[in-house]
Amino acid sequence: MTLASRLAAAALVSLLASGAAFAQATAPAAKTDTAATADKKAAPKERSAESLECSKQADAKALKGKERKKFRRECMKEAKAGTAAPAADKK
Repeated sequence: MTLASRLAAAALVSLLASGAAFAQATAPAAKTDTAATADKKAAPKERSAESLECSKQADAKALKGKERKKFRRECMKEAKAGTAAPAADKK
């Protein structure tokens, strides 16, 4: 075996060995704040009466996707404006 073939074989073995070494690296440490994130996932956000009513209206109109999102956004604006200023007229 020549010197060049020995060097090539050694390089190949070292590449394979280094790949295995990287694969056996330890996992990153877990965050210690898991209790706070579990509480956020466990308790869903309360929905307002306006939000529920707008969703019911969107369901009645069978709206989906972007149309539903746009309808709910406008409905919520109107509902909030209606509670803040009941004498406000639409243009």
